[in-house]
Amino acid sequence: MSLRTRLALAFALVAAVVAGLVGVLSYHSAGERTTDETDRSLAAVTAALIRGQTAVLSALPPSPPVDRDGLDGDEPGRPDPRAEGPTLTAQRVAPEGAVTFVGGRRVTLPVDEPTRLLASSGAAGQTSTTEVDLGRGAYRVLTTALGSGRGALQVAIDIDQSRRVLAGLATEIALISVAVTAVAAGVGWWLARRITRRLVRLTATAEEIADHGQIDVAVPVAGRDEVGRLAGSFTTMLARLAAARDAQDRLVQDAAHELRTPLTSLRTNTSVLRRLDELSPEAQDRLVADVQGETRELSHLVDELVELALSRQSEEPEEDVALAEVADRAAERVRRRSGRAITLEDDGSRVRGRRGALERAIGNLLENAVKFDADGTEDVLLRIRRGTTTVTDQGPGIAPGDAARVFDRFYRADTARGLPGSGLGLAIVHDVAEGHGGSAFVSTPSGGGTTVGFSVAADRLLPAERTGGAASRA
Repeated sequence: MSLRTRLALAFALVAAVVAGLVGVLSYHSAGERTTDETDRSLAAVTAALIRGQTAVLSALPPSPPVDRDGLDGDEPGRPDPRAEGPTLTAQRVAPEGAVTFVGGRRVTLPVDEPTRLLASSGAAGQTSTTEVDLGRGAYRVLTTALGSGRGALQVAIDIDQSRRVLAGLATEIALISVAVTAVAAGVGWWLARRITRRLVRLTATAEEIADHGQIDVAVPVAGRDEVGRLAGSFTTMLARLAAARDAQDRLVQDAAHELRTPLTSLRTNTSVLRRLDELSPEAQDRLVADVQGETRELSHLVDELVELALSRQSEEPEEDVALAEVADRAAERVRRRSGRAITLEDDGSRVRGRRGALERAIGNLLENAVKFDADGTEDVLLRIRRGTTTVTDQGPGIAPGDAARVFDRFYRADTARGLPGSGLGLAIVHDVAEGHGGSAFVSTPSGGGTTVGFSVAADRLLPAERTGGAASRA
C-alpha cells in the first residue's frame, strides 16, 4: 500500500471516528433531552390531575395524522384513529388493583406488580416511570402513589412521535457520517497527493538511479521543509558521489598510464633475461640494475597510489593535533633517509584533524624539497604559523608555467623528469589540505628556491600550547 493511500485512509478513518462520536453524542443528548421533557410534562399533568384539573389531558395539541399503511391490522391508507385525539391518557389504580379511567385517550394501561405496590402501600408522591408497548404504539407511563389508601395515579403519553423523530435523527446522523467520511477520504487523497508528490518524484529519481546507475542528476524537488531538505541533501550526496567516481576514474586512468612505462621496461628486461648467458658480465650487471631500479620505482609508485587513495577515503578519526609533534616525526624520518638538515620553526599551533594524514602531507613536502635541493648547502626550513605549514628549499625553483599544475596527479615538470618519483607527492598534500578545509599553494621567495605548503580551515584551529612566540629547532 502506497504512502498516499495510507494517508487518505488515515484522513477518512479520523473523520469517520470523529463523525461517529459526534453523532452518537448528539443522538444520546437529543434522546435524553426528549425524555427529560416528556417526564416534566407527565409530572406537570399528574400534579394538575391531583388538584382536580382534568382538562389538562386534552390541553396538549393532538398528534398530526399519520398513514400507518396497515400497521397492526389497519387497512392501508386509513389514518390512525389515535392521531385525532389527545396524546395523553390517565387512569386511577385502586389499592386492590381495580382500574378507573380518568380521561384523555381511551387506552387501558397495564398494571404490573410495582404499580400495585405503589397503589397499596406507596407513600404519597412516590413515583415510578416505565415505557410500555400497547400494540398500536408506545407510551411512557408515570405512576404516582396518592398515599393514605387512595391508590395511585397513572399518566401516560404517546411517545411514537418522539421515537420517529429520534429514528429520523439517527438516520440523518448515519448519512451525514458516511458523507463526512467520503468527503474526508477525498480531501485526504487530495492532500496526500500534494504532500507526497515531491516524495514520489524523489523516489522515482532514486529508482532510476538504482536501475541505470546514473548519479550525475539533480533531484527536481524544491522547498524548505523536511522533504525539500531531504531532496537537497540527496542532490548534494549524488554530486559528491559523481565527483568521487570521476576522481576514481581519473586516478585509475592516470595510474594505468604511469604503470605502463615501468611494466613495459620490466617485460623487455625479462625477455632479455632469457638470453642472459649470451651477455657479457658488464651487460648482465646493467640488466640486473635496471630490473632492480624499475622494481623499486614500481613499488614506490604503488605505495604512493595507496597513500593517495587513503588521503581521500581514510577512516582515520579526527583528534586534537599539535602540528609541531607530527612535523618533528616527519622531519626526523627525512633526516635519517636523506642526511639533510631540517630546521623547524613553529608557534605551537594545534588543529582538529587526522594525525596520520597531516604527517604524511608534511613528509611529502620535505621529501619534495630534499629531492629538488640536491646540493644541500643550506637547511630545509619547515615553518608552522597559525595552522599553515610551509617548506622552503634553495633549489632551482618552479617555472611560472608549472606552478599551476604541480598539485596535479602524476604531473612532472620537464626539470623533474630525470629525478625519482611519480608526481603524486604534492597531489597527496593537496588532497590532505582539502580534506581539512584548507588549500595547498606554491610560491617563489625573493632569495630564490621554492616554498610549498598547505593550510587548514580557520575553524579547525585550536588554542596554541604557548603564546610567547615561535620556537625553532633543527
